[in-house]
Amino acid sequence: MAVAMPPIVHDPIPFGARRVAETRAYAVRHYGLHRARLIAPKVVVEHMTENASFSATFNTFAPDVADVELHELPGTCAHFVIDPSGTIHQLVSLKWICRHTVGLNATAIGIEHVGFSESGVLDNIRMLRASLRLTRWLQARYGIATKNVIGHAESLSSPYRHENVTRLKTQTHGDWPRRFMVRYRADL
Repeated sequence: MAVAMPPIVHDPIPFGARRVAETRAYAVRHYGLHRARLIAPKVVVEHMTENASFSATFNTFAPDVADVELHELPGTCAHFVIDPSGTIHQLVSLKWICRHTVGLNATAIGIEHVGFSESGVLDNIRMLRASLRLTRWLQARYGIATKNVIGHAESLSSPYRHENVTRLKTQTHGDWPRRFMVRYRADL
């Protein structure tokens, strides 16, 4: 079934040759893959920004600096950000791997939702509609099963998770736990 692409505003972060090379080096270290390209993604990971605006999110992802949690390059990023008005912003081309979910970056598309709580997204009809439209379109485009649309907190249970760095094999975050994703997946 064809699914129409939702309206997407292109707001690219800098992703030049240096960041591509860092992404390739990251993929070698973490996944044993010698590429920066996102090829045939199998997972969509839903995230919360833990800030109040698209601009704050953009300003977090645009600088290519080592992240405060894992202290490595490339800088963290996500492919898409959905703001409270329901506007979908694309930060990174779907041809590139983004660092958004340890163990899944090489096979996952990252979607950030501006805000502090999953219930804030689920209760904001414009934001939820945009998120569902984007996720459905990505599912149709790449053949991603609904069971593989996961919250960041569910990353450890994904059959596609692979991580070579020992200290990160059990690393995840708490955003979009199963109790919220059950409703989200039902809405899909």
